[in-house]
Amino acid sequence: MARLQRKKTSKPKKKKKPSSSKDVSHRAPSSTIAKKTPFVPGSAKEFRKKPPPSQKKALIKTKTEPGKLKSLIDKGMQFLREVKVELKKVAWPTRKQTVGSTVVVLVLVMIISLFLGVIDIGLSGIIRVVFK
Repeated sequence: MARLQRKKTSKPKKKKKPSSSKDVSHRAPSSTIAKKTPFVPGSAKEFRKKPPPSQKKALIKTKTEPGKLKSLIDKGMQFLREVKVELKKVAWPTRKQTVGSTVVVLVLVMIISLFLGVIDIGLSGIIRVVFK
């Protein structure tokens, strides 16, 4: 039997705090923040050596991971297995039923095309008489 897929659970959305002019007055001035953090001379050089994190993420996204490729192949194979199971459930018509249905469709197409052709010829004749 085919495996049923589960719905993905959605994460609860985080509520944003509304920003107001009151919040700005409660913030500490930048000078007090600078006083609280000690300055280490070697730390600035070490910070410059590291590439920014956004560049690392961009490099990771461009590489194809072997696990991801295997996952895609597994999903494709699972899909094909489910298609095979569903096609076994289909009630296929016999050759006689198929030929009969085809004949009915062709006859109806011919009747409708003849009807529309007669209407077209009649309307075009009426329009010629009106314009003369």
